[in-house]
Amino acid sequence: MAKRSKAQTELTIKQILDEALQQVLSIGYESMSYTTLSEATGISRTGISHHFPRKLEFLIRLDADIVGLFIHELDFSTPAALEGSWMKALKNHRFCAILRLFFSLCGYSGKDTSLFKAIDIARDKAISSLGLKGEGVFNDLLGRSAVVLLSRDYGIEVEAA
Repeated sequence: MAKRSKAQTELTIKQILDEALQQVLSIGYESMSYTTLSEATGISRTGISHHFPRKLEFLIRLDADIVGLFIHELDFSTPAALEGSWMKALKNHRFCAILRLFFSLCGYSGKDTSLFKAIDIARDKAISSLGLKGEGVFNDLLGRSAVVLLSRDYGIEVEAA
């Protein structure tokens, strides 16, 4: 087999990462697999695992994209704006998928999960923009979101407010 060029390899990696991001946000990290990625991209499971030997490496490589998607939904201008934008974002499937990913990683003991920065960066932005009040609002919203998402997972309707 002919050796692939660096440009071809980079395109393959980008294709895999683009699909991995879509799957993390649509079916969830737990459901995403080398098989689902292979079926969607047409790249063999072996080819995907050559570039990403561990599943967690997808999250490491996608971290900046996930941070951008999460932060984009939030307004840090006032505590009320943060709360309002967060509650609105809870109706957005991608925002909820990122929160679910964060909560699912909370129990993981691997050191690599510290590279998942969406929540930390958003909290830091709330603090830098709004001070301790921002941190309190952020922490409250994160806790309320856990209850809302868990309730949805069990088919219970809970008001997000």
